[in-house]
Amino acid sequence: MNKITGSASYKYDRLAAIYDRRWQDYINHSLAFFIDFADIAPETKVLDLACGTGELAQLILNKNPQQQITGVDISEAMLVIAKQKLLAYTNVNLHHAAATELPCSDRSFDLVICANAWHYFSDSKAVLLEIRRVLKPEGKVIILDWCRDYLPLKIGDRIFKLIDPAYQQCYTQQELEKLLIAANFAPVEDSKIRFGLIWELMAIMAIAKDSVAQS
Repeated sequence: MNKITGSASYKYDRLAAIYDRRWQDYINHSLAFFIDFADIAPETKVLDLACGTGELAQLILNKNPQQQITGVDISEAMLVIAKQKLLAYTNVNLHHAAATELPCSDRSFDLVICANAWHYFSDSKAVLLEIRRVLKPEGKVIILDWCRDYLPLKIGDRIFKLIDPAYQQCYTQQELEKLLIAANFAPVEDSKIRFGLIWELMAIMAIAKDSVAQS
């Protein structure tokens, strides 16, 4: 585990017990938007990357209790809470791992989702390559994250870099799409939501254009 990954793990291990309560309004707004945007089919096999306390997985399962979901997160304490929430679902598997070292077989998933975490990844290219590895051919990725096209988040991006050792950066929509294209994804749909005084989020869906050659 590198220094940055360790900082994120330490931060969310400490926040886990109060995370859902502290960020309830943000979670409700952002994840409701994500669920509507993603429109996940019941037969889709899903990897929830940076699954946190399992809030997004729980919303998906509320719509389809049989959805096959694997969750991965860097924080063991967040996963403890997620396991408690999702205990009744035998079709859910949760793992402690970094986004660049997924404990999943090649071509395992129809869809990889990542909500509210991309700004903590120090090597987005490596994460996207790992996502491509575990996606089936023509599988999809959906990323929901803060959008630096919005002035308050341009300012916030600079502040967060100064005060949060785990924070890396948030992207403009164009920057995130360029990252996806460079990793051989084809963006096919996008949307934005704004709420509160600070938050503007973007959601981008992209398709893996071809399979990644395995070494």
